[in-house]
Amino acid sequence: MVADDPRVAAYTSIREKDLTSGHGGRFIVEGKVTLETLLKRGRFAVESLLLCETRLEPLSDILAHVPANVPVYIAPQDVMDAVAGFPMHRGVLACGLKGDTTADAVRILTDLVEAESLPSTLLMLSDLSNHDNVGACFRNAAAFGADAVLLDGQCCDPLYRKAIRVSSGSTLWLPFAHGGSGAEMVQAAQEAGYTVWAMTPRADAAPLASLPVPDKLAILLGAEGPGLPGDLIATAIPVRIPMSTGFDSINVATAGAVALAHAFRGRT
Repeated sequence: MVADDPRVAAYTSIREKDLTSGHGGRFIVEGKVTLETLLKRGRFAVESLLLCETRLEPLSDILAHVPANVPVYIAPQDVMDAVAGFPMHRGVLACGLKGDTTADAVRILTDLVEAESLPSTLLMLSDLSNHDNVGACFRNAAAFGADAVLLDGQCCDPLYRKAIRVSSGSTLWLPFAHGGSGAEMVQAAQEAGYTVWAMTPRADAAPLASLPVPDKLAILLGAEGPGLPGDLIATAIPVRIPMSTGFDSINVATAGAVALAHAFRGRT
C-alpha cells in the first residue's frame, strides 16, 4: 500500500472538520483502547480500519470483533505516518460513521423517561470549546454512572479524535445529543422531570454538599473561564463547590467530576 491509495483517503491528514461535517460524517479512532471500545461496545458503524503491519498479531483478539463487511487495510509504519500526517496513532486507526447526533436531546430524554430507570443523572455541557475538557467530562460521566450527556451547539464535537481518546472511548458508547442552545437543553431536561443544577462559583449559590440528590438530576457545566451566563443560571438551581479563600474555580471537567461523585455517592 502507498500513502495516496484511494482506499484510505478518509485517513489522509485526518482533516477533522471535513470528516465530521454534516449528516453521516466520519470520525477517526486511534489506539488500541478506543478501537476495542468501538468494536465491542460502540454504538456507531465502523467503515474501515488502518493498521500497522506489526500490530496484526498483538491485536488478533480485538480484530476478531471486526464485522465481516468492514475492510482492514495494512501498511508499514512509515506509510501510516504519511497517510495520517502524525505519528501518535500507535499503528491503530479506524474510521467510523457518525450518523445523526444533532437535535437528539428530546429523543434521549424520552427514552430515559419511558424506561422509568430512576434514579437518573444527566451531564449537560454548554459552550465547551476545548476537546480535552469535553473528553474528560464524558469520562467522568461514564465513571459516575450518568445516563447520557447533552451538549449544546456551541460545544465542540465529542467525536473529534482527541476527545474520543481523552474520554477513554466513552464518547463511543455513552448516549449523547449535540445541538441547539443551552436554554433549549435546560428546558428539555426540566420538561422531562429533571432538576437542573447549574454549577457556578457565585457566592449566592447553594453549597454542593448541602443539597440532597433528586431522583432525576441534570448537572449543567459552562465554558472554562467565563462559566455559565447569568440568564442560563437563572433558569436552574445555582450550585457551588466550596473552596479555599481567594480561589473560586477549578477546571470544568474537575468540577463536573466533583458534582457527579456527589450524586453517585448520594445514591449508593
